[in-house]
Amino acid sequence: MKTILVIEDNSDIRESTAEILAMSGYKVITAENGKSGVKTAVRQRPDLILCDIMMPELDGYGVLNILNKNPYTATIPFIFLTAKTGKPDLRKGMAMGADDYLTKPFDDKELLHAIDCRLQKQENLKTFYSRSLTSLQRLASEHVLGSDELKRLIAERKVRQLKKKHILYYEGDNPEGIYLVLEGFVKTFKLVEDGRELVTGLYKAEEYVGINELFTDKHVDTAEAIDDSVVCLLPKDMIMDLISQYPDISQQFMRILCNNIREKEEQLLQFAYSSVRNRMLQVLLRLQSQFPDHNDFKISRDELAAMAGMATETVSRTLSDFKEEGLIERKGSHIRILDAINFAKARH
Repeated sequence: MKTILVIEDNSDIRESTAEILAMSGYKVITAENGKSGVKTAVRQRPDLILCDIMMPELDGYGVLNILNKNPYTATIPFIFLTAKTGKPDLRKGMAMGADDYLTKPFDDKELLHAIDCRLQKQENLKTFYSRSLTSLQRLASEHVLGSDELKRLIAERKVRQLKKKHILYYEGDNPEGIYLVLEGFVKTFKLVEDGRELVTGLYKAEEYVGINELFTDKHVDTAEAIDDSVVCLLPKDMIMDLISQYPDISQQFMRILCNNIREKEEQLLQFAYSSVRNRMLQVLLRLQSQFPDHNDFKISRDELAAMAGMATETVSRTLSDFKEEGLIERKGSHIRILDAINFAKARH
C-alpha cells in the first residue's frame, strides 16, 4: 500500500483530500503546516507528497527546498496544491524540482490521475536508475579524480523526465543549480529584439547545463529540451560546497566553464566576420564534432537558423547549395555530411 503525505493548513481541504485517498486504497498521513510536514516526511518517508503553497510559518516552497536537501526525501514525488496559477509561480516550483501542480479546486478524478501518473513514473525511473547508475558513477569518478562526493550527490538526486520543448529554466530566472543531462538533448538560447532565437549551446548526455550561472544570480539564457530527455538537478549550494572542499572538482568545473566561454567567443567572431556560407559550414561541423555518434542530424531549418544567426530562408538556400556540391545529403530534417574532408576545406 502506497503512503501519501498531505500537507495543507486548510482543515476542510486536508480532511476531504485524505478521505478521497483513503477510499482509493492509499495510506494517508497529514500535516497542518509546513514545519510539521517536513518533520513527518523525514520521519515516515511517504511514497508521494501533496503540499499546499500558501501556509503560515513555512510555505510550500520552503518545504520543497528543505526536503530536496535531505538525501532520504529528495527523490519523493512532490505535487503542489495551489490556488496560484501565474506562470512565475509555476516556473519557480518546477525549477525547484516539483513534479506536478494541482490547481484548487480540483475534483476526485484530477487528484487520483495526478497521483497515479506520478507514482507510475517513479516506478519507471527506478528502472532507469538501474540502467544508468553505472554511467553516472563513471562520469563522477572521471570528473572528481577519485572522489566519491559528486558520485553520491548525483545518485541521490531526483531525476526528471522532459518532453520535447519542455523548458528547464527561463532567461532571468534565479539559478537553482546545474543540470546533468542523462539522456536526450538540451539547448540554451536567447531571444533577440525581433523575437528570433539565437542558440547559445547544445548539450548531450553526460554534459552539464547552466554551469556558467554557478557564480551569478540570473540565468543569461533559456534552456529547453529539443528531444525527450532525462536530466538531474544538482542544487547550487551543494555544488558550491563541493567546489570549496575539493580542488579537483573546482578545476574540472573551471575547465568546463572556460570551454563554454571559448565556444561563445568563437560564435561571436563567426557572426561578426564570417560569410553566411562559412557560418553554416561551421554550424554543421560543430554538430558533427559535438555529436560524433549522431552523424545523421535531425534538426529543423529554424534551429539551424538560430544556431547560425541567419534567416530561415537563407538556411534553405545555403543547404541547397551544399547538396548540389555533394557536401551533404538532406532528407527532410535529416542532414548527413557526405565528405568530411572536402566539407572542412569548403570553409576556405
